[in-house]
Amino acid sequence: MNLIRIRTEKTMTSILAPLLLLPPPGPHRNPLPFNSSLSSLHPLLLPPSSSSFCKIRSLHTQKKWPVFQAPPTLNLTQDEAGDGEDDFKVLAAIQSFYNHIVIVETQESRMLLLDYTHNVHSIYRKGQTWTRSYWDEFASLPAIIPKGPIAILGLGGGTAANLMLDLWPSLELEGWEIDQLLIDKARDYLGLSELEKQTPKGGILKVNVGDALSSSVNIPGGYAGIVVDLFSNGEILPQLKEEATWLELFAKLMPNGRIMVNCGAARDGPLEQVSPDTDNTWLLNSTVKAMCKAFPGQVSWKNMPKENGLNCMALTGPLPDLKTWSSLLPDPLSSSIQQWASC
Repeated sequence: MNLIRIRTEKTMTSILAPLLLLPPPGPHRNPLPFNSSLSSLHPLLLPPSSSSFCKIRSLHTQKKWPVFQAPPTLNLTQDEAGDGEDDFKVLAAIQSFYNHIVIVETQESRMLLLDYTHNVHSIYRKGQTWTRSYWDEFASLPAIIPKGPIAILGLGGGTAANLMLDLWPSLELEGWEIDQLLIDKARDYLGLSELEKQTPKGGILKVNVGDALSSSVNIPGGYAGIVVDLFSNGEILPQLKEEATWLELFAKLMPNGRIMVNCGAARDGPLEQVSPDTDNTWLLNSTVKAMCKAFPGQVSWKNMPKENGLNCMALTGPLPDLKTWSSLLPDPLSSSIQQWASC
């Protein structure tokens, strides 16, 4: 495909016009509404926002690291948009039964955009490991769980799996994703196929296509850890706000196993729930509240800083010894461990 020079939103619309004229995707747990606005595809990448994913404000490649945003949508000023001369490729634009899939490439990264929200669900950085977003946090999980298989519920293009195998090359990962065509495109463009090859130390990713919350997600003896990253239309799946869902997931763990969760926006509840005298802002996140009901006294949480997306993260089990946990990880992960606290 020839390199496409993006100058205006109108140009981008014409590039993706065949995709946008297709009918809405087929049935899914949470079908996404049509949104024809392409302002978020204007040339500076914003990694995962508080609504769980990152938004492309522009694909400006001169900044060493992207800037994060909290709102799910954003109108650009001329200064923010830059000169409009930045180059990127549209590698794929196709509709599956479940998603409208777009994969774009800059000089530094490739990104997976799904549906009309144009949220980035996966990022593949060329020659770099860390994303400086919630995906990095998942790579800290193997340090505090038993040896054994780890399930990734909501594999997307494989960003979390890539980070985990890079840091822990002997891991056995099982990724679950509902969309076969998305998996195919991730293999073609996002390096997913490389993760399915065994590393010199025996690590590998096994990809499963199916509903990540179904009873088929299970193995004899249980998982050592489960990573949960399940969203639709910028919102965490409603099932994850229910206590019963977490009890079902917990039953899939081996003894001393843990679940680490991207809970999306740090705040999705009323402010009056929080006491000004205590640090209990976790009450503002419906998913963390459901987890705390399921596992009283056995949930830890942290809010990612603004520059890293403002996502709320949660972890089951007793609060680990933070000093020991930190010592087992490289920077920048080790320096962020101290932010974890018990609910």
